[in-house]
Amino acid sequence: MIRLYDTGAYLVHGTDIIADDRDAAAKLKQAVGGHIPSREEAAKETIAYSILKDHNTSGTMDKLKIKFDKLTSHDITFVGIIQTARASGLEKFPVPYVLTNCHNSLCAVGGTINEDDHMFGLTCAKKYGGVYVPPHQAVIHQFAREMLAGGGKMILGSDSHTRYGALGTMAMGEGGPELVKQLLNQTYDINMPKVVAIYLKGKPIKGVGPQDIALAIIGAVFANGYVNNKVMEFVGPGVANLSADFRIGVDVMTTETTCLSSIWRTDDTIREFYEIHGRTEDYKELNPGAVAYYDGVVEIDLGEIRPMIAMPFHPSNTYTIEELNANLMDILDDVEKRAQVSLDGAVEFSLKNKVHNGRMYVDQGIIAGCAGGGFENICDAADILRDHYIGADEFSLSVYPASTPIYMELAKNGRLADLIKSGVIVKTAFCGPCFGAGDTPANNAFSIRHSTRNFPNREGSKLQNGQIASVALMDARSIAATAANKGYLTAATDIDADFTKPKYFFDSSIYANRVFDSKGVADPSVEIQFGPNIKDWPAMCALTDNLILKVVSEIHDPVTTTDELIPSGETSSYRSNPLGLAEFALSRKDPAYVGRAKAVQAAEKAREAGADMVSALPELSDVLSAIRTTYEVTPENTGVGSTIFAVKPGDGSAREQAASCQKVLGGWANIANSYATKRYRSNLINWGMLPFLIPEGALPFANGDYLFVPGIRAAVEQSQTQIPAFVVKDGALVPFTLGLGEMTSDERQIILDGCLINFNRVK
Repeated sequence: MIRLYDTGAYLVHGTDIIADDRDAAAKLKQAVGGHIPSREEAAKETIAYSILKDHNTSGTMDKLKIKFDKLTSHDITFVGIIQTARASGLEKFPVPYVLTNCHNSLCAVGGTINEDDHMFGLTCAKKYGGVYVPPHQAVIHQFAREMLAGGGKMILGSDSHTRYGALGTMAMGEGGPELVKQLLNQTYDINMPKVVAIYLKGKPIKGVGPQDIALAIIGAVFANGYVNNKVMEFVGPGVANLSADFRIGVDVMTTETTCLSSIWRTDDTIREFYEIHGRTEDYKELNPGAVAYYDGVVEIDLGEIRPMIAMPFHPSNTYTIEELNANLMDILDDVEKRAQVSLDGAVEFSLKNKVHNGRMYVDQGIIAGCAGGGFENICDAADILRDHYIGADEFSLSVYPASTPIYMELAKNGRLADLIKSGVIVKTAFCGPCFGAGDTPANNAFSIRHSTRNFPNREGSKLQNGQIASVALMDARSIAATAANKGYLTAATDIDADFTKPKYFFDSSIYANRVFDSKGVADPSVEIQFGPNIKDWPAMCALTDNLILKVVSEIHDPVTTTDELIPSGETSSYRSNPLGLAEFALSRKDPAYVGRAKAVQAAEKAREAGADMVSALPELSDVLSAIRTTYEVTPENTGVGSTIFAVKPGDGSAREQAASCQKVLGGWANIANSYATKRYRSNLINWGMLPFLIPEGALPFANGDYLFVPGIRAAVEQSQTQIPAFVVKDGALVPFTLGLGEMTSDERQIILDGCLINFNRVK
């Protein structure tokens, strides 16, 4: 079904894979017949290389400095981004910047917090020359597909699922500070990424949808890190057998592999997509060169993929639905064991009570957002449900079309009526079901969703209140098949449906009549509208010569998600209030974290104010005494802060708040065995936090221990990668070493200045 190559490989004429082994030269000579390019020459023939080259400003392809064509954010990120840029002198958006409102669409009960953020966005779009998409018009990524993507272009978004590779656009989802840099005419700095071919062959069987293909890929590559921080380039003859919507549905889920970005070869199918949306001029045919070299290959026979399900609590926890139904109790046993790790035993969790007469019963279905809310997904679901009824029991099904134009076409072609007749509730474009702000399941309920993630806590669970629900990811077609069977888990391949495949007609007037588009013209006279919950970032000081760090949380899960670092859902209303949001940091993983961090921060605030640190934090007295037996530390040269340890933090969302909340609570560092994503590590750096590393194995410290890092400022200035440090234990200094991976000169300076805001003020 899926094969991962152990070596790099050459792709010849876009169809033939030749593994980079001892026989590669002979096979290449036979296939090419003429000049055989070197590996280095052939690596320049990937689609990814050509797009990155076109957007690189550094003059060398080893160290890239990328400038993007367009930017996009939604309403739980754009306030912080613009506030940060304003603090650094923003006068005008230098490139098209689209502000969508699809995450905080629901106004807070009894207040107007979210709508205040929307008005902030509208007035900023007018003042700085941007585009403002009102709530319920479109989810961020669908609007980008319909109105922003272009062949050979690059888009940077503040949402992790910023992926438009199927349309020929290399897009990346990063934390807000990376967008701030673009708004201030700075660059996105990375080493040239490795490129992995996703080689598709064959054709999906009837009933298999894009989420099935995506989950199969995620299951094959997540745990082993095969594509981690690399570009996934979709090639091979199988691409031509997929519709544009199908490709988009696979592409958006590449984020869950932890890859850096994605790009696909394009053809007449994608040309037609641009024609339908009135933007033919934005189409560009993209293909790898005659001989292209890839750093790895994921070979997929589309015809062998069967309907998939990602069981709680990660998109990589995949099975075929057939396999799950055949081994139900064994797999549910495994899920329960995983839950003990993910949930820390905080609540009783089991799905075995969902088994009735040997079959799995589901409480809720959702088809929504950037992954599930596409036109083709919903039409196929409607075809399956026609003349079926979901019934009057617990099971419910909600469908969220990804944009108003899609909603309109569903109304015109009758599919909307079919869904409603079947008992489906059809709602407006909203990302809430993906992060726990809409259709949250009941306690102990089991929800199947064509959405992007199924992390623990993400769908509305509150472990501290004893509340738990769980989500499995499935394709819209199998969700509809399950709904047709009134909640009993069913693969779409087990339903004999007539897929009518109606043609899509895009009505551009819907946006023309409602979306504010400045056409890039700024109006400095516009006054920005601030709500009372929109707060400035607190002051942050520069890195001191030495650091005293207290470990205030210790997390040993194999992977820690950004949802666990700062919960989603109800916290969204505080995303424009740095101190207010910080109160929720690690609240579902380590509820004592905030109190511990604040206690340490009190000492640092005293230091900065010229007051006595020990009076603010008496336990610091013994720590200082131990350190001063060897080092001369003073309030002027030594800062005090907190740190956390996590095995592999940062999987999931691009949200910068996973790092900034720690920073505003006095955090100076994270310590990890590795970082799950480049974007989380970048967020740490941009907020002035040191991304320390320690080897897997014995941990030299424990939660509550104090660490001393002498000469840290000089070490950063000198680009040291091995940092001497000490655990302060029983009046003595016990040595160990912290790693500090490669950083650009700007990243080092950001750390030295204390955060990106300070860095830009200094500049």
